[in-house]
Amino acid sequence: MSLKQVDSTNTFLKNLLSNSKPVPEGTVIMAEDQFAGRGQHQNVWHAEPGKNLTFSMLLYPNFLAATAQFDLTRVISLGVYDALAPLLRDNLFIKWPNDIYYENKKLSGMLIENSLQGSNIKSSVIGIGVNINQEHFGDNASRATSVKQILQRDYDLKNILFDICRHVETWYLKLKAGETNLIRAAYKQKLYLLNETHNFVSNNEVFSGTIIGVTDAGLLEVERGNVTGTYNLKEIQYLTNNL
Repeated sequence: MSLKQVDSTNTFLKNLLSNSKPVPEGTVIMAEDQFAGRGQHQNVWHAEPGKNLTFSMLLYPNFLAATAQFDLTRVISLGVYDALAPLLRDNLFIKWPNDIYYENKKLSGMLIENSLQGSNIKSSVIGIGVNINQEHFGDNASRATSVKQILQRDYDLKNILFDICRHVETWYLKLKAGETNLIRAAYKQKLYLLNETHNFVSNNEVFSGTIIGVTDAGLLEVERGNVTGTYNLKEIQYLTNNL
């Protein structure tokens, strides 16, 4: 379903779910203009209407335990990555937990909102934004980029949307088939700054560390000297002044 304007495709899809009529798995809601799109930490990312992909998809991963929900994050990240990789080749990375970076700039982000039933995931509303044809990012200019900025040409939004959905489905079916180790290894291989030493901040302390991986539960593993620390999303930040 394509909408001209909506506050948030995630909110729209969750409202659909709350109605009595069932919503099929794989439903995709795309908006030309999403004026209240959200990211991690309730961040707002402003996108020019009609220039970028802003959409949400619905999955029912009721086979997946809530404790393993980061594997779904891996699957969605890999799907977006694989859709963009043929265009951008090298210098494309997954920045933990689920942003797609080209070199040191953000190209795509997502927000996954899971509903639980017992110890498993009942439904997942997955909001994805990809910068495609936007050329100017205002206050975000130093940390954002787009496919057009990189390749200097316009791209058809629906073609890229189709590729993302196709690759997400491929990885999702692997998850459903229990190919967890393959998914975790592929995610780690594409990780931004993997095995590189950079500066981070945690608990107001700046330190130098090396990302060595991500735990099964989705915590970032950073090595400091001979000690490996694990961090959740709110416990560590990348410092960009040394990138």
